[in-house]
Amino acid sequence: MEIILTKACEALTGMLDRDYGYYIRRAPHKDGKVRFFGQRSKWSVPPDGHLRFILKCAELARMKLHIVDIQVSVGELDEALEEATEGMVQTPWAPSDAIVNAEQVLKLKQEYKL
Repeated sequence: MEIILTKACEALTGMLDRDYGYYIRRAPHKDGKVRFFGQRSKWSVPPDGHLRFILKCAELARMKLHIVDIQVSVGELDEALEEATEGMVQTPWAPSDAIVNAEQVLKLKQEYKL
């Protein structure tokens, strides 16, 4: 998942919450620009940690203070939902390499009461 920062925020790295098992990492791109991504921790990750991290980033994007949007592949979102709901919920989008943004993630959260 890529995390897109507001123009006022130069960098945002580290954990949003230790309970998620994910953190934000900085990654320089070939073109010289710096991008930010969600990264799974090497420590223990709860079954719903990935999904909660994605949802938290989407909620922060809605507030537009530091994060303006996220881009997450449908495949990654499916994987997070599979882990958290034991296969009870699947995304309504296809194909798995399609990209969804924060608003689409929040609509999914509301629709399935995640």
